[in-house]
Amino acid sequence: MLFLSPIFLWFLAAACVPVAIHLINRRRHKTIQWAAMQFLLKASRESRGKKKLRHILILTCRTLGIAALALAAARPIVSGLIGWGGGSIDTVVLLLDRSASMELKPGDGLDPRRLNVIAKVREAMADLGGARLVLIDSASAKPQEVASPETLTEISATSATDTAADMPALLARAAEYLTDSQGRTEIWLASDLQESNWRPGDERWAAARAALSSLPRKPAIRVLSLTGTASANNAVRLLGSRRSGDELLLDLEVLRAGEARGTASVPLTTRLNGSSTTETLTLPGQSLRFQKRVPLPAGSESGHGWLSTPADGNPRDSVSFFAYGPARPVKSIVVSPPGESADYLALAAAPPGLGNLVSQRIDPAQAAAAISQDLAAVLWAAPFPEGATADALQRYLASGGHVIFFSPGIAADSTFNDVKWAPPADAPSGKFFILKDWNHSDGPLRDGIDGTPVAANRLKAIRRQIPIGDATPLATWEDGEPFLTRRIVDHGTAWFIGSIPDYTWSNLGDADVLLPAVQRIITTGADRFDSSYLATVGSEASRLLPGETRTRLDDHGTPDPANADFEAGTFRLGDRLVALNRPSAEDAPEILSREALDAALDGTGYTLLDQAGQAEDSSLSKDVWRAFLVAMLFFLIAEALLCLPKRPTLEPASPSATLKSRA
Repeated sequence: MLFLSPIFLWFLAAACVPVAIHLINRRRHKTIQWAAMQFLLKASRESRGKKKLRHILILTCRTLGIAALALAAARPIVSGLIGWGGGSIDTVVLLLDRSASMELKPGDGLDPRRLNVIAKVREAMADLGGARLVLIDSASAKPQEVASPETLTEISATSATDTAADMPALLARAAEYLTDSQGRTEIWLASDLQESNWRPGDERWAAARAALSSLPRKPAIRVLSLTGTASANNAVRLLGSRRSGDELLLDLEVLRAGEARGTASVPLTTRLNGSSTTETLTLPGQSLRFQKRVPLPAGSESGHGWLSTPADGNPRDSVSFFAYGPARPVKSIVVSPPGESADYLALAAAPPGLGNLVSQRIDPAQAAAAISQDLAAVLWAAPFPEGATADALQRYLASGGHVIFFSPGIAADSTFNDVKWAPPADAPSGKFFILKDWNHSDGPLRDGIDGTPVAANRLKAIRRQIPIGDATPLATWEDGEPFLTRRIVDHGTAWFIGSIPDYTWSNLGDADVLLPAVQRIITTGADRFDSSYLATVGSEASRLLPGETRTRLDDHGTPDPANADFEAGTFRLGDRLVALNRPSAEDAPEILSREALDAALDGTGYTLLDQAGQAEDSSLSKDVWRAFLVAMLFFLIAEALLCLPKRPTLEPASPSATLKSRA
């Protein structure tokens, strides 16, 4: 057949192959076109996404640049005290610590901490513009509006004092002042964070926080801490003063601030009634306690003086003042039946050679008439009193007297101020009751002012009588039973000793325990007669009574008449002669911990600006407008870079062109 012939098949194949190739090429071309179209669509979508992101970045940079320019024009300030936008604060209440410790100079030895904080507050108030400044100082605790921050160093309410600070009371006073305040207020607490001034465990902190929370608009609390390194400083402290005949006995302590090591020589100047003497003390460590005897002029009825070390890091603690009155006998009575015990007690109360000590034995039946308010102490070696005698003894204790009760030696059910005696007890055969533990820092068996302990371990007894009741034990026997206890009664003190100076009882008469214990109690009882000459600045005794006037007598330093109520010195208050010294707590080095500060100001949201370690010219507030100008330039440069056109690049050949070139 023709269509089956090879020639026909060859012509048919020759005719069909081009058609097939054309169809294949056409289909392939469409496939390539579709792929190319998909590639271009995808590239177009990616290009639009990148352009959109680029436009967003450009707009963001432009917006941030304009915002930075606006903030720079507003000239904002930033500070640990006042934060942002200081001009929006209407009232600032400054609680200024003017305690004696605030006069400590920093390590560079320039201005004290008090002046440093005043300068920083003045700078911060200048940045605030028209904010009102109200000052409450720690000495007077009285709010007063300050007309201009520039006058802070000129007003008496910011000058140095010898007082302590009561920070919880100051914060409560600020809350009371802000009760009717309008607008935004802030409270700035400027202090060296001395723990004795902050009293973190005081319950009044809760009341102060509650008062702040109850205000219509809660103020912001800013604490400016003035801690850090300080200049070398020595402090002299008067622990006690009493006249003994023609001598004045001064109990003194000299302290070295910081972590002082090794020995140091410190000059000590004593000025008495206008005459001065200087001696050199050797401090073996950080403190030295000693008793100084100052001879008094013959026939001197009264006088005054001061002790000082050279001015150093804090001149306020380099001086202590004293005063004295006429010599008077130190009287005591021994209430006891006659016998060996009474003789030893009379000898311990008035040892030979001390002419100003006078002692008299009184029978218990006549004790009521013999008890008078001018007695330094009463030594009672008899059963507890009853009736009129007990009433007289109670009045004596209430006035500040001291009574030493010794074992009566018999069993009795009577009590005195909820204390009674147990029946007498004998030690086991061949053994003794031995004194084991006693308080080395408190009570009549404490260590001496130079650290020498009392030889109380030498006391042995074959009989004892234990005091039972609500009293504080200060010494105990080996088995833990009390030997010496103390009970405070109003202004006085009752002491209970569970033995007597009788060798059928104990060796208490050897004087190792009896003499120091009795003499210290008598001295404490007599101190209340001399205490009228010595007081603390800010105490009740330092305040004027109605009709009194204040006259300063000493010649130390340059007193400030406007701050006479808050300065240490020797004064004539009406008819009274009083030496006023800074509170002893101002010499305590302990600084408030951050945990204690958090607890005291819990819930106030306070902020702390600690100046420790900072340069003295550091400010409480800083301008930040320059930083915003730099930020504006950064954002504008970033915007310009994003707006630059893309660099032209060679476009790759399309897939169809590649295929054509291959064909």
